[in-house]
Amino acid sequence: MARKPNIHYVNNKDFSAAVMEYVKTIRDAKEEGTKIPLVSDYIAKCFLKISEGLSHKSNFVRYTYREEMVMDGVENCLRAITNYNIDTATRTGNANAFAYFTQITWYAFLRRIAKEKKQQDIKLKWLSQIDIHEFMQEGDTDTNKQITAYVESLRERIDRVKDVDKSVKEFENKEKVVKKVRKRRTVYADSDLTEFL
Repeated sequence: MARKPNIHYVNNKDFSAAVMEYVKTIRDAKEEGTKIPLVSDYIAKCFLKISEGLSHKSNFVRYTYREEMVMDGVENCLRAITNYNIDTATRTGNANAFAYFTQITWYAFLRRIAKEKKQQDIKLKWLSQIDIHEFMQEGDTDTNKQITAYVESLRERIDRVKDVDKSVKEFENKEKVVKKVRKRRTVYADSDLTEFL
């Protein structure tokens, strides 16, 4: 049975050659003082394939904002293409634009995750400090009871998550202390091998 072709596949040789050619045209345009040309469709599609393929890795696939991560990766690749050094040597001696732009995409994903985590923390802090009475409607007691129950259940969940995070951090700190103590206690003595002879 023939293997199904991967839709996210980027041929490194062709991609690297296209990037090197584009970087040369950028250099020429800067020297001549002319307008920098647009990135070719092939390079842009490769950026999208790299970002999309990386977003399907187990590290990133379950995030709800995966599409934003992909677009951040493409945007950062488009910004970084002018910084690509065609003279850099690799172990094989060939250009490796795929690895360069995959690394850029990886860090773009990490930055997006950090931004989203910060936003989530702000939302949780707001929710834990909000006054329930702001959501209440005058005269509608059934709706008010539902709102109160919902907000209270969210606050309980937030408190549980905070407690779990706190206990994980405490456990992690204890493990660090135990490892430091073990390292200090390890004493290596030279043996004269008399017990083996």
